Amino acid sequence: MTRIDKKFKALKAQKKKAFISYIMAGDTSYDLSLEILNGLPKAGVDIIELGLPFTDPMADGPTIQLAGQRALKKGMTVVKTLEMVSAFRKNDNQTPIVLMGYYNPIFSYGVEKFLIDAGTAGIDGLIVVDLPPEEDEELCLPAAKHNINFIRLATPTTDAKRLPKVLSNTSGFVYYVSITGITGAASAQSTNVGPEISRIKKSTQLPIVVGFGITTPEAAFEIAKVADGVVVGSAIVEMIGKGKSVAQILKFVKTLTDGAHRA
Repeated sequence: MTRIDKKFKALKAQKKKAFISYIMAGDTSYDLSLEILNGLPKAGVDIIELGLPFTDPMADGPTIQLAGQRALKKGMTVVKTLEMVSAFRKNDNQTPIVLMGYYNPIFSYGVEKFLIDAGTAGIDGLIVVDLPPEEDEELCLPAAKHNINFIRLATPTTDAKRLPKVLSNTSGFVYYVSITGITGAASAQSTNVGPEISRIKKSTQLPIVVGFGITTPEAAFEIAKVADGVVVGSAIVEMIGKGKSVAQILKFVKTLTDGAHRA
């Protein structure tokens, strides 16, 4: 079992829903990013989604695009991102970390070398949004050999014909994108999400978490009632971009985790 599997098993035993936070590695600076990363578990975060900066993040809205640009300008790389995870692991060997990004930096790094180094650093899962199931031999299947979960996205347009293909080699959890479009584009609605979660659950035993369009504690609570967990990214990244203090950012994250854990 990976840390992700263990976390969901523990949460299920506690009858709690998962709260997953997203931040961009190196946003504003390496040191600030690491300080926030280190503080997330204490703010109640169950799983951390860490963005890998890339020049052309096609699935991300302006907020996360800008975060990636800030990180790249500060010299953030794949190597430094893995170093950040290694630094985090010195004090936390329990909280799962999912690296979210695009295939180009990983391909350039070298897939096998990346998987070895990611596993050594303490990465538990990958979300690589520009690798469809048809390309599973590129990264998904090799990741499984390294005991790293490959997490697939399902969307409102993933129909009954496509869903089995999406789920075929997915592990850890299924990430349901609650809206069509880019991150931060609209608000998720539990009335729309609930039936979709029920539909997907008929085809998988994996936990299903919902991301995109969740920005408030109330929204986290409403979505967590119908899903196994919620992901918040843009709302947190926006605070980082505005130069809020680490204490202010983590206080906001705590309100979100409290909302999800109430469900």
